[in-house]
Amino acid sequence: MNKPSHDSTVDTPQTLSPSFKLSFEDADFLLRDDLRAVRLQLELLKTEIILEEHNIRSTIVVFGSARVPSPEAADSHCNEAEAALAADPGNPELQRAARASRHQLAHCRYYEESRKFARLVSEAAQNGQGRDYVIMTGGGPGIMEAANRGAADANRVSIGLNIKLPREQMPNPYITPELTFQFHYFALRKMHFLMRAKALVVFPGGFGTLDELFETLTLIQTGKIEPMPVLLFGEEYWRRIINFEAMVDEGTIAPKDLEIFHFVESADEAWNYITVFNAPGPKEPPMQRSEPL
Repeated sequence: MNKPSHDSTVDTPQTLSPSFKLSFEDADFLLRDDLRAVRLQLELLKTEIILEEHNIRSTIVVFGSARVPSPEAADSHCNEAEAALAADPGNPELQRAARASRHQLAHCRYYEESRKFARLVSEAAQNGQGRDYVIMTGGGPGIMEAANRGAADANRVSIGLNIKLPREQMPNPYITPELTFQFHYFALRKMHFLMRAKALVVFPGGFGTLDELFETLTLIQTGKIEPMPVLLFGEEYWRRIINFEAMVDEGTIAPKDLEIFHFVESADEAWNYITVFNAPGPKEPPMQRSEPL
């Protein structure tokens, strides 16, 4: 790319003025409140253009906690916590740490299922010129890392949509480098999660996972997007933290809304559900989408 012609100009009060900078090179100008609409457009376009260039036709989105460790990490942490507690059994902080490490060890089965699921999907779907059912995650550790790792196990590409946070979230090392993105705006990130999605697979998680899950359920419920499989891994976990039936009893959702999602327990079960749902052939007519996403 040719350098702007003013690069060789002589420094004068006029050429050193911020107003003289080319608008696309002026970071202070681009970060003004007035330019928010332009920044939103850039976040939409950059990811969209790059995904198109890499022939990403459809995705399967995997959500879940960043705090679910790999089995090897969970086992190491648990051993360390138990050893520390054994040396000082009356210490309440060490008791709490040991309990937490045991819970993490129990939850690491979700890490393994996320990894297996992503490998199954990636091996089966990423064939030929176009890339279909490409695994897409939030790009961080835990369940997200496991899903990107599963795609890497299959030697296939996967996508990570990281978000800039006060405590920096580093992309996990298993995302395809050229498909690793960073967002400032949660809204644009959520939009990209769903623009190509053919299924949403949700593992146990916290506020962020719940936010993304309920956003998708609402969009399907209101007909803003066409129905797709929304699979919740670990029925025991989800029923313990959310009483969906109570929402029906209270009249805040309809009984039919419970059909928007489905509980699964294994990678094979999830993949089978998705393939059957998206198989060619007659289906129940989808809700009409009132406007494009």
